[in-house]
Amino acid sequence: MTVHRKTLAEAVVFEGLGLHSGVPVVATFHPGESGIWFRCGSERVEAIPANVSDTRRCTRLGGISTIEHVMSALAACEITDAEIELTAPELPAMDGSALPFWTALTAAPKAGLAEVEKPDLFTRVFAQEGGASIGIALGTGRGRYEFQSDRDWPYEQAFETEDMVGGYGGQIAPARTSAFHHEVEMARQAGLGQGLDETSVLVLGPSGCVNAARFEDELPRHKLLDLMGDLYLAGVPMRTLSIVGQRSGHRLNVEAASRLAAAMARP
Repeated sequence: MTVHRKTLAEAVVFEGLGLHSGVPVVATFHPGESGIWFRCGSERVEAIPANVSDTRRCTRLGGISTIEHVMSALAACEITDAEIELTAPELPAMDGSALPFWTALTAAPKAGLAEVEKPDLFTRVFAQEGGASIGIALGTGRGRYEFQSDRDWPYEQAFETEDMVGGYGGQIAPARTSAFHHEVEMARQAGLGQGLDETSVLVLGPSGCVNAARFEDELPRHKLLDLMGDLYLAGVPMRTLSIVGQRSGHRLNVEAASRLAAAMARP
């Protein structure tokens, strides 16, 4: 396949609070030419699966946390190269979704870079852990996520799109991160979600959403958003893949990204 590399033609700036830390942070997206890199102080880390240091509650690269929403927006905008400079080691929560990132990055002027030839994905990539699984195959941008819970509403919900890239802005990007109502106080006491409020997180109660949902199936839409962001660590264009995720979290997402990168590297 021919990968049409693309970067920003000028810097784009976001300001907000770190999603979990609640610390004020400015994120400046600079043009790049050697992949996607995150930088905070003296640390500079490339967005590849091998550099993931933690997957509890978010995806962390080295000491830089919660990169999945930004990576998802970059995947949908098909930006292959960028240098992301941070004033604190966590990406801003914004409104709990990827929409603010996608909107600004879509509107920003772009610059083309030299094309790269990569092999097509020649085999199905599969990752499984317990009842969770991710399947990836050569495709045309189809994405599906199946949420299942044995004890909590909504028990089972699925979202599917035939075009993860073309439909991202309206179908996927607005979906916010979620939390079960019985977990909210525990998360606060553990210092999590400090950059979120009642408008930027979807709270799930015993029989439905506690606050207003943006979509009836907002939960699996956001899970697909996260999955896209984690898989983009492999550097493979979303429009060339077909993805199905079931009950997966960041750990399995990153494992699937690692296996995808390895499959694409084979001669």
